Amino acid sequence: MREKKKKTTIQKRESIVAWLFLMPSLAGIMFFILIPFGDVVRRSFYEAMSGKFVGIDNYITVFINEAFKLAAKNTGRFILICIPLLLVISLFLSILVMGQKKFGDFFKSSFLIPMAIPVASIVLLWDIFFNKNGLLNRMLSMLGGQSVDWMHTSKAFYILVFSYLWKNTGYDMVLWLAGLNGIPLALYEAAAIDGAGTWGKFRYITLPGLLPTAFTLFVLSLINSFKVFREAYLIAGSYPDNSIYMLQHLFNNWFVTMDIQKMCAAAIVVAITLLIFILIVRRFSNRGEEDSI
Repeated sequence: MREKKKKTTIQKRESIVAWLFLMPSLAGIMFFILIPFGDVVRRSFYEAMSGKFVGIDNYITVFINEAFKLAAKNTGRFILICIPLLLVISLFLSILVMGQKKFGDFFKSSFLIPMAIPVASIVLLWDIFFNKNGLLNRMLSMLGGQSVDWMHTSKAFYILVFSYLWKNTGYDMVLWLAGLNGIPLALYEAAAIDGAGTWGKFRYITLPGLLPTAFTLFVLSLINSFKVFREAYLIAGSYPDNSIYMLQHLFNNWFVTMDIQKMCAAAIVVAITLLIFILIVRRFSNRGEEDSI
């Protein structure tokens, strides 16, 4: 009986110590994220200047706004193209690097270099290659082609996609490698004894074992997809070509013109949409984990 009470006391002390260590982080999340977000929710139902309660009028204004429709369409298109491509390419590279015993560390470092390059340097790189008088147009002229102002045509979207993939593939590859290293080798050995081939091992062992990692990567990739605004803004300004006019451009422009009520309503819409999207992916991830057990 005494041992049981002693164990309970120790567990309570450990719990208190854990909460004490967590308090600074929880306080930061409360004061810098949750409370400001609650204020955004409140402001989305009020007129910014007069403080008058307007109900859902701000949301209606946002949904009928042509700039919001364009930005939402471009952002959705960007996410639906980039994230699947990023996950597949980085997984493929991680499997290749996993098989490289001699040069594995070299390849990991090489693919992570884009993460260390400052945004300003990336913008300079874009200018060197894709400017109207840049290297790409010089090569086209030498081959008899015509110069193209790449960043001010619909092709700018694909340059943005390439930039996102180039910068984030190495980061995702390293996370995939961590997931691959967490799968017990005994499972592969047992499958080999049972006569499973390479595809069978990948389908029934590797993929189910990577589902938790895949969900984490999906969320991180989704967050990183909103950071491409920096490159697009620095090279094309507040009003770039319509193909790369993203939600971040819209929010930035509304902030400059002090359309706070519209910005708050749009932020709530985007937050709810992303939350629903993440929950759906999480549900499929959990179902896949249950089926693999």
